[in-house]
Amino acid sequence: MTGNGDHNAEHHTDDLFREAYDHLRGIAAAHFRRQPGHHTLQPTALVHEAYLRLAATSGNPNDSDHLLALASRAMRHALVDHARGRNAQKRGGNAHWSRITLSDVQSDSAVFDVLALSEAIEQLEQLDERQARIVEMRFFGGLTVDQTATVLGVSPRTVYMDWEMARGWLWTHLQPESDG
Repeated sequence: MTGNGDHNAEHHTDDLFREAYDHLRGIAAAHFRRQPGHHTLQPTALVHEAYLRLAATSGNPNDSDHLLALASRAMRHALVDHARGRNAQKRGGNAHWSRITLSDVQSDSAVFDVLALSEAIEQLEQLDERQARIVEMRFFGGLTVDQTATVLGVSPRTVYMDWEMARGWLWTHLQPESDG
């Protein structure tokens, strides 16, 4: 039996998600605009998948910034799961739909595999969890420095410095190795 508090929390989350929907849809569309090709997952489907993942979790966001932070992680995981599924279908093929540009990481023209990016974020998380969360929120959720600072409970300057260090670290770790 669910109590009235549970119902109110669900209603609050739904309201926050409705408010954030256009923002999330814009972020998802931007991700797909930067992809060079024939992807099968569409921005609306990505946002809906993120919502389903959020609804399945027990956590309720405090405010819209917190919701965007949670949604950024859900969108990242949905993109990674989709890429893995497509790669499995193609038996290890390096399909164009699973590649993204990291326009906020040093170069607008650099294109990285979404799975490689996710693995790099996981490695970064082992070194500095906050930097990994900042990348996730800023890149996948489109949060501003101020929004990210609010969610993490740190100063905007801290977020900015961590963002710069994380971008440099990702840039270094996502570059293809040269032959010498």
